[in-house]
Order: sequence, then C-alpha cells, then structure tokens
Amino acid sequence: MSILRLAIPSPLRISFDYLPPAALSSTELASLQPGCRVRVPFGRREMVGYLLAVLAETDIQANKLKPAIEVLDSVSFISPLMLQLCQWAATYYHHPLGEVIAAAFPAHLRQGKAHKPLGTAGWRLNGRGKGLPEGALNRSPKQARALSLLQREQSIAATTLSKEGISAAVLRTLLEKNLIERCTLKTHTAKGQSNPGLNLNDEQSAAVAAIQATLGGFHCHLLEGVTGSGKTEVYLRLIARCLEEGKQVLVLVPEIGLTPQTLDRFQARFQANIVSLHSGLAEGERYRAWEAAREGSAHIVIGTRSSIFAPLNRLGLIIVDEEHDNSYKQQDGFRYSARDIAVKRAHLEGCPVVLGSATPSLESIHNVNTGRYRHLQLQQRAGGAQLPTMAALDIRRQPLTAGFSSMLLAAIADTLQQGKQVLLFLNRRGYAPTLLCHDCGWLAQCRNCDARLTVHRRRGILRCHHCCASVALPTRCPDCHGPGVMTAGVGTEQAEDFLRLQYPDKPLYRVDSDSMRGKGSMQALVAELNKSKPCILLGTQMLTKGHHFPAVALVAVIDADAALFSADFRGEERMAQLLTQVAGRAGREGDPGQVLLQTHYPDHPTLQAVLTQPYSVHARAILAQRLELQLPPASSMLILRTDAADQQNGEQFLHEIRNQTRNALPPEATLIGPLPSPMQRRAGKFRNQLLLIAANRQAAQASASTLVSAAEKLPARRLNWTIDIDPLE
Repeated sequence: MSILRLAIPSPLRISFDYLPPAALSSTELASLQPGCRVRVPFGRREMVGYLLAVLAETDIQANKLKPAIEVLDSVSFISPLMLQLCQWAATYYHHPLGEVIAAAFPAHLRQGKAHKPLGTAGWRLNGRGKGLPEGALNRSPKQARALSLLQREQSIAATTLSKEGISAAVLRTLLEKNLIERCTLKTHTAKGQSNPGLNLNDEQSAAVAAIQATLGGFHCHLLEGVTGSGKTEVYLRLIARCLEEGKQVLVLVPEIGLTPQTLDRFQARFQANIVSLHSGLAEGERYRAWEAAREGSAHIVIGTRSSIFAPLNRLGLIIVDEEHDNSYKQQDGFRYSARDIAVKRAHLEGCPVVLGSATPSLESIHNVNTGRYRHLQLQQRAGGAQLPTMAALDIRRQPLTAGFSSMLLAAIADTLQQGKQVLLFLNRRGYAPTLLCHDCGWLAQCRNCDARLTVHRRRGILRCHHCCASVALPTRCPDCHGPGVMTAGVGTEQAEDFLRLQYPDKPLYRVDSDSMRGKGSMQALVAELNKSKPCILLGTQMLTKGHHFPAVALVAVIDADAALFSADFRGEERMAQLLTQVAGRAGREGDPGQVLLQTHYPDHPTLQAVLTQPYSVHARAILAQRLELQLPPASSMLILRTDAADQQNGEQFLHEIRNQTRNALPPEATLIGPLPSPMQRRAGKFRNQLLLIAANRQAAQASASTLVSAAEKLPARRLNWTIDIDPLE
C-alpha cells in the first residue's frame, strides 16, 4: 500500500493521509515530488492539498482512508528548499502547514487550476505526425508545407507559421487529423546587464566591497545609513554583480506605493527582466510575475512582504529595504515577519541578505551587538548633501488654525517664496478624528468597536478606521437633536482645505489612503514632484517610507504629540523612527533642509533625544533600557488572543489554558493575563489576550507548543483563537 501524506490549507495543525487516485499508475506514483498539488475530498468539500511524502504505511485504519481525486502536477512548482522554508515557518509561527505552503502559490494554482507556462504559443508534431514520411499530404499543398516546416524544426511559433502563409484553419485541420499538437516555446533569457551608476563615496565603496565578498554564501548584513546616504546605489551595485554571475535577486519593500518608484529606478539602471509582486496587481499579472520568477526569466523580483515566498531557483541575494517597517509583519491569518523569514531563507539558500534602514529596528541592532549580523554604516549623505536642522515649535498658548501655528505658516510661506517644496506630515486621514455635540456632550462612537468614528466631510460620512463601518454624517445631534454638532481635532482633509485658502496659487497634493487609490497615482505624483516646482505636499505615513523628493526644503510635523504617548513598550522606538524618517525627506539635494515639529511638550525627554541625537545614538540608549528590563529583544514574546461575541467567553477560555499549562511551562517563561486587548471590542467581537515573556527563544517556542496544544484540546465555542509569535502590536 502507498499513502499520500498531504498538507491541507485548513485551521488544523496536522497532516492528512490519503490513498492515491485509482487512475494513478505505479510509475506515476513513484515519480511524485513533495510540493505537488493533489485534489482531495475534505469533509463535504474538495480541497487542493500539497504532497509532503509518499509513505508505505500509516496509523490510520485502511477502511477510513479516502482516495485522492487527482494529482494535479507531474512536477512540483516549489523547490525542496522552499518547502523546507515553509515547514520551518509553520513550526516557528505555530501555524497550519497547509496554509503556509499555500502562501507560496499564486491564487490561480491554489484554486487547483492548470499550470500555465510563460512563453510563445507554438506547434509541433505529435507521435503520429512524426511517423509521416517527407512529402506526405501533397494533395493539400498548404498542409504539406506546414508538415514540412514542422519536420525540419522540433517546434515553431504560431506567429512564424503565420508569416510563412500557414493559416489557423490549416493548423486546425492538422490538429483534427491528430498530426500536430499545441506547445509553449520558452523565451531565451540572456544575462541581465547594468548601465553605469553614480560615483560612490568611500563609505558606499566599503559597504559594496564587504557584501560582494560574501556573495555565494550566507551572511546577514545590517546596512545602517542616514536618510539620503545612498543605500539604494549600494543595492544597485550588488545587484549588478549578481546579474553578472547569472543569479536572481529578490528586493523587498514595505509598501505598494514604493514599488513603482523602485521599479522605475531599477528599469532605468538595468537591461534585465524586472517584475513586481504585490497585492495591488491583477491576478493575471501576479501569476505571470510569479511564473517568471520560478522559470528564471525574471532577473530581479521587487515586492512586498508576500514576495518572500516567490520561487527563485537561482537566488543570489535578498535585500530588505526599510527593514524596520512594521508592514513586514503580517497582522492577521498567517502572522509572519517577512524580514525574519528573509534571513532564514538566505540561510537555507546559501546567499547573503542585506537589511537596510536609516532607523534599524532594535532587534537588528541587538543582533549586530551579539555578532549574528555584520554592521555596515553610511554616516554621510550622498553627493555632499547635508542633514537637515531640526527644531521644536512650542505651540503652548499659541492660537492654532486647522492645527497650524503662525510660526509654521510663516516658515511655509518663506520656503515657497524661495521656490522650494514643503512637506507637511499629519498621520490622521479624514477631516477630523472626532464628532461631538457642544450642547450635550454626545460623541460619535462606532457601534462595533471601542473607537470613535472619523469625519470624512467630502464623502458626507462618519467612518470607523478599524472595522470600516460607516454612517451618514449628521447635521444635528442624535441625542438632544440640537444644532451644536462640531468637529474636534484635525485630519488631512481639513488641513488641505485650510492650506488651499492660505496658498491659492500654489499646487497642493494630499497623500493618504483615501486620495491615492488609483493605479499609478503615487507614481504620477512622484514624477510631478521631481519637476522641482514649488508646491505643498501634505500626507500621512505613506510619505515617510523611502521616497526621494529632491526639492523638499521644509518638512513640518503638524502634531508631534500624537506619537509621544504610547501604552506599548515599543512606542519610543517607533516615534524616533517615524520622526527621523519624516525629517529625512528634507534637503536631500542642494541646501540643507529644515525640520519643524509642532508640540505642546518641547521639553519631553523623547522629543529632546530626537532633536539632539542621531537615531543611532538614541536607539542604542532605548536598547539599553530594554535589556535592563528584560523586554524584547532581550527576551522573546508571544500572545495568545481570542475573539468572541461574548465578553466573558474569550476570557474564560484563556483562564482555562493558563490553569492547564501553568505547571507545564519552562521556568524561564512568565504568563501575564488574561487581559483585555488595548482595543477590547473590534468589529463586534471582544478581544482578550494571554501574553508570555520568555528569557530565550527556546523557552518561548516550547511554551508556544504547550499553549497551542492546550488550546486545540479545549472546545472553542463561539470564539476564534490565534497565536502571534514576536508580536509588534
């Protein structure tokens, strides 16, 4: 007996055994490769599973084994190394293996559809056609000519046959006579080539040389470079070297908005096939990019976090740009860190990985300090540009209009008068974050979440930014029916309205997830800004991530206090990263730029550290505090969360897990909770969490296994539970 052991995309953290399909021959069974897709009955449905192994025996009783419906692939479309990476990720993040492997496939293949190779449509003789003698079919000259051409070549492109006067009708007749068959001709891909780049300074040259010396083996490099220091030019030089050696390169970026800008720069530099992979692509585009990576015709793959599972079989280098960014951590479903998986993948593939950032995460700095990563620094801006000056604007007792002080308005006017560009940062989209009644104190709250509804005046709605629920914007108070409805706080819409009145003759561009919806909208904006005409750029965090705006001379943070107070122990690190990244958009070419931070707390220690110290110094001071308090990265953390319609249900579930595992956890592990999540009610569900801190990763993993095992054995009535390893929130 032969048994197919499969991983099925389901919430169950086990593998499943099936009998082979009855129609599968012994030869076909022997040739099956791990990773092949298999269609199977699963409960009342049919599912696509992934072959893990062909076994000679199983613990399941023979009469309970179901036969698989069909084997969909004759070969596996993911490599053994990629399958190994998926198995590691499933184990480390304690997530069902079937769902992890499914993440390595495009939707087309996950749905069980046939694999479609790239290339040119063509025709070739089948076995019967090859048996015909020369000069056959002379009674039909066009059929005879087509046959003669195909006898001389193994296969011919359909377009070539058309140019030879062979029509589609002739080919259809030969197909009906069972003499020819369709085929796909692979396009020959030459080595990628690089155009000349910019001149490197001494720091860039040293970084390139150090990383190039490790090509061909695993090393992890942290490239820490101040904003505008030319990290991208370092990446381009390394990629050029990989292309010379016939290797493929994977480049991860944190946001879809960065992909077109990065793609344009890479296409201008390289004569190579460059593809992008991200959720903003149509499914057909995404499939073709995935297949180009798999078959090797794509020299460079640029993508967001999910592209870490792209199947590159000649991988020579992985680059993770803005490695500190939270966007690399998947926050629902399969909760993985693309940055950390990139390091593991590079280790398995035997290639270097470069983690680049002006504001590296404390985890990466800690790995440098412990000798796991090699540290490379770029401490000066490329091309001789100077870092901007930073200052706090004390707005206590100052009149504000739409969040703007007179001091900031004067600085904006002065910058525009000099023919320069202004970037204004306000990390709050919509018109205002709060709607209230001045007469009775009513607040517009979301019915499904512990959150206030945001005012979107242009669309005439109140919208929850957590569950996306929306209601019409009222003109009178729903409670007292009075006319005293008013907004509190400032969002990007309100700031835009005010600025258009203040500077009517200057172009103004708002950049947030509401305004940047169209395909190519960010790309078009960057092209417009690069014309260097004076204008105002107003936006949210979308503006802070790696964009190069050469003519921006003034950067202002309208509300620096919004990031100043956080209940999360990572709050100070995130604020330092955010303000440093925002500031880095100023003065990237030409004169040094200026950065102004509006605040009611100019003497706050964190704000003073941002103003007076480079990030590299401030971050290491924060890291020292973390080590003293034994918080990550000095320790490992995980969270077991529940979502339940009943407030007590999830809490009781976690209490039961705590009671059952209390004495089974390693002594280095400490449980905290159950506790309500910071936002307990979201999308109509109450959320609770059980947090665990362990002195080391081994204890954390052992604890995670114990907690998951206990959770799987408990009846989860009317609730969902998840585990988050190395949580960022």
